[in-house]
Amino acid sequence: MAIVIAMMAAVWNSSATVQATTERSSHAQDIYSQTVSFEMAAQRMNSQVRGYVITSDESYAGFYKEANTQMADALAAIDAQIDAPADQALVDETHALLRAWQPSWATRLMKLGDERRNEEAMAIIRADVKAQLLSPVLAPLRKLRTRQTEALEQYRAEQAAAFANSRRATLVGTLLLAISVIGLCILLTRAIGKPITELTGVMQPLSAGNFSVTVPGTDREDEVGRMAKAVAVFRENGIAKNAADQAKAKADADQKMVVDTVSAHLSDLSNGDLTAAIDEAFPPEYDGLKRNFNEALGRLRDLIGAVSESASSIRTGSGEIAQASEDLARRTESNAASLEETAASVTQMDGRLKASVGAASRTVQSADRAIATIGGGRAMADEAVQAMGRVSECAKGIDTVIEGLDKIAFQTRVLAMNAAVEAGRAGDAGRGFAVVADLVSALAMRAEEEAKRARDQLTMTQSEVVIAVDAVTKVDDAFGNISGDVAQVHELLATMASDNQAQSAAITEISTAIGTMDQSTQQNAAMVEQTSAAARNLASEVGNLADQAARFRTSDAAGNRKPDYAKRDAYIVPQQGRPAVARAFFSRAESSGIHTVTVF
Repeated sequence: MAIVIAMMAAVWNSSATVQATTERSSHAQDIYSQTVSFEMAAQRMNSQVRGYVITSDESYAGFYKEANTQMADALAAIDAQIDAPADQALVDETHALLRAWQPSWATRLMKLGDERRNEEAMAIIRADVKAQLLSPVLAPLRKLRTRQTEALEQYRAEQAAAFANSRRATLVGTLLLAISVIGLCILLTRAIGKPITELTGVMQPLSAGNFSVTVPGTDREDEVGRMAKAVAVFRENGIAKNAADQAKAKADADQKMVVDTVSAHLSDLSNGDLTAAIDEAFPPEYDGLKRNFNEALGRLRDLIGAVSESASSIRTGSGEIAQASEDLARRTESNAASLEETAASVTQMDGRLKASVGAASRTVQSADRAIATIGGGRAMADEAVQAMGRVSECAKGIDTVIEGLDKIAFQTRVLAMNAAVEAGRAGDAGRGFAVVADLVSALAMRAEEEAKRARDQLTMTQSEVVIAVDAVTKVDDAFGNISGDVAQVHELLATMASDNQAQSAAITEISTAIGTMDQSTQQNAAMVEQTSAAARNLASEVGNLADQAARFRTSDAAGNRKPDYAKRDAYIVPQQGRPAVARAFFSRAESSGIHTVTVF
């Protein structure tokens, strides 16, 4: 055990050394990678500045911003991973150099490029070539990268030494462990192998079902002793299982005897023997089954006997019911025929009255339409009178306009005369104006003539309007007289239609009542017929029941007894044997979707 612990301690120490050097190597490698990323981003940013100044291409500005972001991210990552003061001093120096170089060079040139002052920017680049170099800014991080490279070499050497120590410790420990295992195997063989071999020799006959063997080693307190005790428990369980199997075999035999006996008696019972009681002796746990079977058999025997005795009296009563039902069916058929004829006559009267009511209703509707037409005519006459009144008023307005035109024409003639006088005074200079004055005077005279003609035509129109108003008034009076006469006719027809409708409603109620009575009578006839058929069929079913009961043997003496009505024909009411009224009812019910049932 000590050898194993020592070997594990050596291996663990080597593993810890390897893990520590691996972590330090990874840390140095990360710093190295970030310094390379920073330098590449800085070189790219510097080249994008020159490209943007030369070409003014906006893509260079985008790449400049991207490189600036990558450079800041790399420097931030380096700053976060540095833990040595000397390394931190180099990073701080880089920050200071970058803050001094970028505003004075990169940012300044990018601003000139944004302002499209490219020539000025190119002059700055040509004037100071050294200012654009990044070597001074990158020098501290290059020193840091060199330090990380040296640290990586040192960590690799430490890892190689740790791996060598681990291999030596593992080899020595393996040899010592092999020697210890060989010695331990010899001891275990002597302490455990022999007792287990003895237990194996006992377990084989136990597995074969031989529980008479003795289990060795049960007095030991170690693992072998516990195993021996477990084997002893298995032996005891086997002995108990054998006893349980024997008890189960006896119980199965008793159960089979009970099942066979009950099956035989049930077979006798299925053949109609109700005297086959169980007399054999059953095991005590099955006495209840035997008692229940015998009690059920006795009750069934009593029931079948009572059914056989009651079947005869039920058949006699059902025959009497069938005969009485047939007599009632014949009387109901006669009543139904009379009601059917009465219903037909009342239905015919009802149809004629309904036709009269329909004609009267149509006449009333025609009178209503005539009244509506006359009302429309009177309304149109009123509108015509009003329109003619409006025409008369318009004529008066036109007369006023014509009078105004006469005055204008007269004034125009006066002005024309004055113009002619003035033209005459002017001599030759006013000769043209005199011609115009003559034309204006002639036009004024023509206007007076046309106004006179319009006044005459308007006077004639007013006279015709008065005549038309008188004619329309007379037509309206005639429409009023016609409307009064038609209203009287409408009132008389409405009274006749109301009386006919009342009579039709009364006859309809009578027809409905008679139809209801007819239907009820037909239903009664059908129900009586079905009752008779049910009674006959009841007698048939009772006979069948008696035959079925006769199949059972309730006692030795009753076994040879036969029923008096063992041979008979089943009574089925034929379809053509129904009364006429019942046949009519069934045909109507079937045509209207009502399903009927014939009892067999």
